[in-house]
Amino acid sequence: MKKFAFLKPIFNFIAIGLLITTLSRIFLFFIFKDRVVETPNFWYIFPIGLRMDLILLCYLSFLPALLVTLLPNNCIKFTNKFLVFYSFLFLFLILFVELATPDFVKQYDTRPNKIFLDYLIYPREVVGMLLKSYLVSIIVTFIILGVVVYFAFKKGKKYFHTHPADYKFKLIVFPFVAFLLFFGARSSLTSKRPINASNAVFSTDQLTNTLGLNSFYTVAFAAYSIKNEGNTKMYGKMEEAEAIARVKKYMTVNPNDFTDSEIPFLHIQKPDTLLRQPYNLVIFLQESLGAEYVGILGGKPLTPEFDKLSKEGLLFTNLYCTGTRSVRGIEAVVTGFLPSPSESVVKLGNSQQGFFTLADALKQKGYETSFIYGGMANFDNMASFFNGNGFEDIVDQEDFDSDGHKYAFKGTWGYSDEDLAVKANNYFKAKGDKPFFSLMFSTSNHEPFEYPEGRIKPYDKKAATVNNAMKYADFSIGKFFEMAKKEAYFKNTIFIVIADHNTRTYGKNLVPINKFHIPALIMGPGVPKGKAYDKLASQIDIPPTLLSYIGAQFETPMVGRNLTKIGPDVKGRSIMQFNDINAFRVENKVVIMQPNLKPLQFEIKNDTTLIPVKLDEEFAKDALAHVITAGNLYKQNKYKLRKKK
Repeated sequence: MKKFAFLKPIFNFIAIGLLITTLSRIFLFFIFKDRVVETPNFWYIFPIGLRMDLILLCYLSFLPALLVTLLPNNCIKFTNKFLVFYSFLFLFLILFVELATPDFVKQYDTRPNKIFLDYLIYPREVVGMLLKSYLVSIIVTFIILGVVVYFAFKKGKKYFHTHPADYKFKLIVFPFVAFLLFFGARSSLTSKRPINASNAVFSTDQLTNTLGLNSFYTVAFAAYSIKNEGNTKMYGKMEEAEAIARVKKYMTVNPNDFTDSEIPFLHIQKPDTLLRQPYNLVIFLQESLGAEYVGILGGKPLTPEFDKLSKEGLLFTNLYCTGTRSVRGIEAVVTGFLPSPSESVVKLGNSQQGFFTLADALKQKGYETSFIYGGMANFDNMASFFNGNGFEDIVDQEDFDSDGHKYAFKGTWGYSDEDLAVKANNYFKAKGDKPFFSLMFSTSNHEPFEYPEGRIKPYDKKAATVNNAMKYADFSIGKFFEMAKKEAYFKNTIFIVIADHNTRTYGKNLVPINKFHIPALIMGPGVPKGKAYDKLASQIDIPPTLLSYIGAQFETPMVGRNLTKIGPDVKGRSIMQFNDINAFRVENKVVIMQPNLKPLQFEIKNDTTLIPVKLDEEFAKDALAHVITAGNLYKQNKYKLRKKK
């Protein structure tokens, strides 16, 4: 074993790191035990925590491992100085945030996150608050950290100095060390996606789930997310009050219905008919189903089932998505939030809890809420976002794996769309008379375009093509409704089939507007049958429109329009975010804003031809107001419901 002594600092770093995070997790468990033990399988926090801790520590061990194995022995003095500094720096930081965690959790009901980082921006105010409210904790923390610094000077050499070893032997060992660290950091050799915070989600209790993480990870994730939050001022500046006023004039809300000046867009949305038992709501979100693939919208003849169903509901023929990623579509359809150059709120750190969603609103009305997906819900941070914002039950690939049902097909992205249909139908049947809201999310319309054989007559000779995948997705839509119509819940449910976005979004224009055109179909009691809504509309208009059919009164902060209340004199509007370019469209005119450039205005011809015209300054300010407002609502935490008293 002496041959491997040069690896001692790596082993010690990981071991001490695990000791810190594990003892902290045990301590947190006992502090919040009364709440945590109410969660089924609460003990999962410990194996999950071990996994997440190893991921973090293996990532941090890559650089020391490179140095101790690749640097020659004549560099050992430099290597040892670096190892001591590096090891104690990160162990110190890990310990520091864990020591700060108990009081942070008591205040915010979650591990340290972006709020923790925000504190660093206002040191004077925060230090004053801490000295008044957490003096004992501060004293204990400084004592512990002082002891750590003492040991850093006294014991640093013992634990973190490497030893000379035969260089050839180190080169031979290096691939094995690299593999072990890579395996530890990835935590899997089969998953195509890195492990993230969503993998710690196993319950409906946000706090319990976060105990399976470690605080260094949650703070580091929040810091990493900052770069994705974008700079809404890249298009220009505007006072908040003016931006709010400009956005409100595009809404279909009576000024008297706004309810809270602190949450500027919070308003009452009243139904046409108030029902004693409001309807259920199911959103069937379709991966990449652009209008160009939908026969009834003038696209390719790939959607006979959707086309047939359009005679049973309200078809939106002129609807445009807000972005080019699934998380942007989820953002629009589930939260109604305005698109901006930031990442979708599904992935941003400050919206992982207390951010408005339809699930949040319906849960307050007594609905059971769920997300059903054939793939892994940790993808794109969906599980974490949903779990923190009103979704009680998250059903994903692991649930399909374990339920004992023989499903049709499992591919790269998870179970097929028809399997999703079967799973969801069985799930809804089991609800009985309980009101429910569910988001179903398909997977088949995604490369490598896998689907079970024998379901469709291929459109293309080659099986794995986007056209054939679209046709299979349509087959699955038909299968879902064929099953649902036989069940009792069907007659009490509002359904919508809608795309998250189109496939590859490209074109010669600054914003390829034609590639944002998507289908949507609402079906259910009280919904006009065989009708079409032809006015220009945005994806953010869909959630308030859905609420109008449920038969209950809601309070929401959504700025999208209830399309059932749009009069003939109101001009259609859509908003599109294409990378860092924003397009604000009203009827056939559009303002396009690019970072740090003057906005441009165009007249639209058939969605593919943009003719430059003179800029309407007021129109450009309206466009800017929507982006500025999105940034302000997010940063100020003003896109939410009022807390129940």
